[in-house]
Amino acid sequence: MNETPLALAAVAPPPGLEDDAALARHIAEHAGAILLAARASSLFSGAALGQAGDRVANAFIMEALRHNRPDDAILSEEERDSEVRLSARRVWIVDPLDGTREYGEGRDDWAVHVALAIGGEPLIGAVALPAVSLTLCSARPGGLCDAPDRLRMLVSRSRPAPEALAVAEALDAALIPMGSAGAKAMAVVRGQADIYLHTGGQYEWDNCAPAAVARAAGLHVSRADGTPLVYNRANTWLPDLLICRPELAAPVLDAYARFTARR
Repeated sequence: MNETPLALAAVAPPPGLEDDAALARHIAEHAGAILLAARASSLFSGAALGQAGDRVANAFIMEALRHNRPDDAILSEEERDSEVRLSARRVWIVDPLDGTREYGEGRDDWAVHVALAIGGEPLIGAVALPAVSLTLCSARPGGLCDAPDRLRMLVSRSRPAPEALAVAEALDAALIPMGSAGAKAMAVVRGQADIYLHTGGQYEWDNCAPAAVARAAGLHVSRADGTPLVYNRANTWLPDLLICRPELAAPVLDAYARFTARR
């Protein structure tokens, strides 16, 4: 594979969408504050805490979007899906609590995702990392850091995918176990890692906001085979994702293709 395949190009929010980015950030931050308060209450623990967090964060986000963007459609992990969104150009795609297990266990690697897809493209996104008091947004994602001497690749802390392990071996990348998808994606944006390759299955709400933020930061964002991510599909299953430094896209995709060809 000699050329980097088509992916989502780095873009700034189009004129007129700055308010959408500010709204996404504001909602994600306040949903994160609600989740922190719920965890600090000590009224729930473990799985029960995760379930309560999902519900209260989702209720806040849904009310906030319906009040501030009443004409837009919404796709949320915690809401019953509706075919009405398929005819909408502007669709908010939300994961109120990405990393429910990590949240319930008292860990830091969980996130809140609020994204806006326009015409199927992830143009606006905010990913809050409440436990570390940080929110990254497509409007101000920050610049890329210099590459380290040895590459760092993020993998699931509980179920590292064989594809990711094979790519890491091919590139001699150090493995960094981490929890939620949003936390992993933002680790690349923050310069804490260089590659996030996920092949274990995701839905649109798992990666829309991270994709929007990462692409705005100038990172390569695509499916694991290099094709673009497209949102607001009838089937919300979007099983794989690659976020990495742009110069690493070709070698990562080549290593992935060689591994899958042998299977």
